[in-house]
Parts: sequence; structure tokens; C-alpha cells
Amino acid sequence: MPAILLLNGPNLNLLGTREPGTYGAATLADVEANCRATAERLGHTLEALQSNHEGVLIDAIHAAGRRFKAGELLGVVMNPGAYTHTSVALHDAIAGVAPLPVMEVHISNVHAREAFRHHSYISPVAAGIVVGFGVAGYELAIEGLVRKAAAR
Repeated sequence: MPAILLLNGPNLNLLGTREPGTYGAATLADVEANCRATAERLGHTLEALQSNHEGVLIDAIHAAGRRFKAGELLGVVMNPGAYTHTSVALHDAIAGVAPLPVMEVHISNVHAREAFRHHSYISPVAAGIVVGFGVAGYELAIEGLVRKAAAR
């Protein structure tokens, strides 16, 4: 079965210590372990990458597009972090590798937070969006990705 790629953007390496009232106590390692277990339960492997650097994420999306076309990758689950609200480059990278499905995930409900977080450059090119379910949103996104793939 094809793999699922989990991408996490800037500052998500601080999960568990950064603003626990907003993001919870789970660490990035916890998130990755839960996602790996969910992917395996659904018959897939999971690969994970976190970067604080936009170019690294763009390169990973480009590579994911090639792997998707080769049948090696089911799709991407991505929490772009603050790049959600600023990165036309990530938007263009995702659009450029269509039809690679990218599920956008946010731990908090970004629409209930500061006004600058209400706009996403990623949402228009995402296959689906999960917001506000805490770290369980990652698992929901994986399940959604698998369902979308089964429907293709």
C-alpha cells in the first residue's frame, strides 16, 4: 500500500511546551506515533517531516507529487503552521503537484483566534481541512485521506 506523508511546519516541533492551553500537552513525537498507528490500522505506512523552513516543505511537496504519480504515496496530511496565513509559495507548490491530495490540519480552531489566522493560502488547494479537534485532527485527516483515495 502507498505511504502517507505527514508534514508539519514551523514551531510544531515545540508541541507539548508551546502554549499548552491552545495546543495541548502532546508532543510532536506523540502526534507522529498516533498518526503512524492510525495509518497502519488503515493499511498504510507513515513518513513524517517537520521543518521550520518553507523551502524544505516545498521540496517535500514537490517530491510527494512525483511519488504520488508513481503510485508510491497516497497523499499528504499537513499542518503548515503559521505558513498557512503567509505562504503563497506553499499554495503554488501544492497547486503545482495536483492531483496530489493534501489534507490541511490545524490543532486549534483558527477561526476562533486572531483575525490574521482566519485566512488560509492552503485551503483553496487542499483536498480537505480539519480544524479545532486538537491533535486528534491529524487522525481524522488521515482517515479522510484514505476515504478520498478509496472513492477515486
